[in-house]
Amino acid sequence: MVDEAAARRIAVRSQLLDGSATGVLETIRRLGFLQLDPIATVAPAQHLVLWSRLGRYDVTELDRLLWEERSLFEWDALIWPIEALPLVRGLMRRWRTSSHYKSERWVREFVAENRGFRRYVLRELERRGPLLSRELEDRSRGEREERRWYGTRNVGLMLTSLHLRGEVAVAGRVGGQRLWDLSERVLPLTDALPLREAELAVEETRFRALGVRLTRDGWAAHPHATDGEIPDRVTFLSPFDRLIHDRERAEALFGFFYRLEMFVPRAKRVYGYYVLPILRGTELIGRIEPVFDRRRGSLSVDGVWREPRAPADAGAAIREALDALAAWLGAETVTVGRRIPRLWARALRS
Repeated sequence: MVDEAAARRIAVRSQLLDGSATGVLETIRRLGFLQLDPIATVAPAQHLVLWSRLGRYDVTELDRLLWEERSLFEWDALIWPIEALPLVRGLMRRWRTSSHYKSERWVREFVAENRGFRRYVLRELERRGPLLSRELEDRSRGEREERRWYGTRNVGLMLTSLHLRGEVAVAGRVGGQRLWDLSERVLPLTDALPLREAELAVEETRFRALGVRLTRDGWAAHPHATDGEIPDRVTFLSPFDRLIHDRERAEALFGFFYRLEMFVPRAKRVYGYYVLPILRGTELIGRIEPVFDRRRGSLSVDGVWREPRAPADAGAAIREALDALAAWLGAETVTVGRRIPRLWARALRS
């Protein structure tokens, strides 16, 4: 067991937020996986998570590693290193055999009720693939329902179901849209871990990447985790960053209550639509709401909020991180609004 201060240092070091990250591939390997999210108020989550660790880097490197070198692959809204494929193949079995969770049961029933539709999709991919979802007909059975991510067409649902089961894979992207193909034409042939072994391997990967976990007796450190001094480096975290992804853990470890208010009605938001935690060393000292206007090439800050224990002199370092974010995004101008802490106002507007 380690005390809270050591737990914070280990967590930051394990997540490579101490400035030690050296490259895109190595960072993803150390983190275990990288979550995908299309919301790009600042930048897509997968890009922002890497920026938080690497600083300015070439975002095309991620595409190269995914679609040219194939040292990374997509599965279940995550980017994985290719050496994790046997583990992932083990998890795919759950979507073909398990009904423990409602989502697993729904996928099995949907595929079973649409056998002809499944055969059509696989046949078209074999003959014409890789294909975009819109290049396939919706031959599903039953009534069409409006769904948030898929609209009324069930092609996306079928492709996602077959993807989770390991029958089709993401072969590339066109304008952010996934290109689908048969798995055997995208992923190398490997063995699959038994399901229970795969689940344990995922838990081990998560624990190692997080560094510490909370038990009844306090903070337990992973056997391979290392402690050490953390520089007072300031960066901003994606709402999907694994350091704060588990909101209860983040509150217990950092004393920082955080919720993503994207789907909260405007009148009920405490902070803003897409607010990023501000990390300084081992402390979450506040939150910031940057918005990148790609058409105008401008980065605006709609608000900055300071935590009660945050240092009064952190404003200059936050402004430096904001300028670094703007440079990476290619923003020509940076505008800071009026909703900012008085103690940081002068430095933030410099």
